[in-house]
Amino acid sequence: MKAMHYTLEQLNTISADAFVAALSGIFEHSPWVAEVAAAKRPFASIDELHRTMSNAVETAGDTKRLALINAHPELAGKAAVRGELTEESTREQSGAGLAQCTQEEFDKLQRLNTEYRAKFGFPFILAVRGYDRHGIIANFESRVNHDREQELRTSLDMIYRIARFRLDDLIDA
Repeated sequence: MKAMHYTLEQLNTISADAFVAALSGIFEHSPWVAEVAAAKRPFASIDELHRTMSNAVETAGDTKRLALINAHPELAGKAAVRGELTEESTREQSGAGLAQCTQEEFDKLQRLNTEYRAKFGFPFILAVRGYDRHGIIANFESRVNHDREQELRTSLDMIYRIARFRLDDLIDA
């Protein structure tokens, strides 16, 4: 199914409910971010919309931020195997070549997912656009050695990067 595209002008003028529906997939399973942004319209640019949405997350508090992080699927994880990813996550993981992993690479990703979640209590998040599966695995192997605070910050930064990619895909400039 082809995703809808909007102009910024359309997003600025549609109903709040339609705005939230249009942007509900920008932050994984977290339409509350779009709800916050809807009340701050109009936006002069995609940059301003992105900043507003990211700021909503930054100011939401630890519980909501952690819930947002935990809403993300593991890379090449069980949800991907079962076909349960959102349309956006499926497209992103597939585009990075994760669907073409060898059994050895897939097993390594499963081990890293388990190790990372056990250490940090949330899934590994990487804005995979621009990476191939080898780069993803290398990034994963490096980050599993970080401390929890560093990974919380990195995860949020990756979520903001993913959100920007998704906004750029959705909005016709």
